[in-house]
Amino acid sequence: MKNFKDKVAVITGGAAGLGREFALTAHKLGMKLVLADVQQDALDATTAELEAQGAQVLAMICDVRKTEQVQALADATMAKFGAVHLVFNNAGVGSGGLVWENTEADWEWVLGVNLWGVIHGVRIFTKLMLECAKTDPDYEGHIVNTASMAGLLNAPTMGVYNVSKHAVVSLSESLYHDLQLVEAPIGASVLCPYFVPTGISQSHRNRPADVAMTTGATASQKVAQAMTMKAVESGKVSAADVSQITFDAIRDGQFYIYSHPGALASVADRMNEIINQKNPGDPYKNTPQVRDMLREKMKAAK
Repeated sequence: MKNFKDKVAVITGGAAGLGREFALTAHKLGMKLVLADVQQDALDATTAELEAQGAQVLAMICDVRKTEQVQALADATMAKFGAVHLVFNNAGVGSGGLVWENTEADWEWVLGVNLWGVIHGVRIFTKLMLECAKTDPDYEGHIVNTASMAGLLNAPTMGVYNVSKHAVVSLSESLYHDLQLVEAPIGASVLCPYFVPTGISQSHRNRPADVAMTTGATASQKVAQAMTMKAVESGKVSAADVSQITFDAIRDGQFYIYSHPGALASVADRMNEIINQKNPGDPYKNTPQVRDMLREKMKAAK
């Protein structure tokens, strides 16, 4: 996708973090915006900010776990703008702790947003974009699914999140191949950010009542939350940086998008372990002090 001016971008998780930055960048490129989020106050603030800059914005509350709400988002987009060109399946939440300590509600919430949200976005918007392409001989489209470096690696105390993001990488690769097979004028990318300062470490603030925590956090969950928050907040690559990297990749037709290419050394180690049938290596081999601190904090929190 080379031309962005006057095209329509749909962004889930669009009120804050990466989604907000995608919207700001898209507006600078002359795009019309559709922002979806579950947080009304943040959605209102981001919409007002963009409209003050002259952007055309459709803002909707949308729980991406719910297929009918994603369909309503698509219907409203077509009713207002008449087309869709760029889709960011970006909404995401996080949950940590030892994998056997995650409750069924934890799994339903994280997979509901991180995986089913992308599934609904791909299923509904890809078909819509293909229909748009039939009526426009110059149509260009692109879909970006937000995964994570956790979709390529498997750090401890992040099991439920890792599973959701590995699935998004697989779904995105499948989408790319399927679009290529039918020679669609639609590109696809998977975004794998590492530790970027966004609100994801506080995503539990928007956790819906139907998947609410029914018991207190375990020691491992408390420690995982604290360490994730520290790592995210200390990130040196900003959400704005990631947005620029992402739009450059869209323009270049690049599938894999990384915020921290240096982390790929660990991905290469993992691939070599798989190919050579080795047991998974120590994720803290270069930072044993982090592993030791994690163990000590979990013991102290019990």
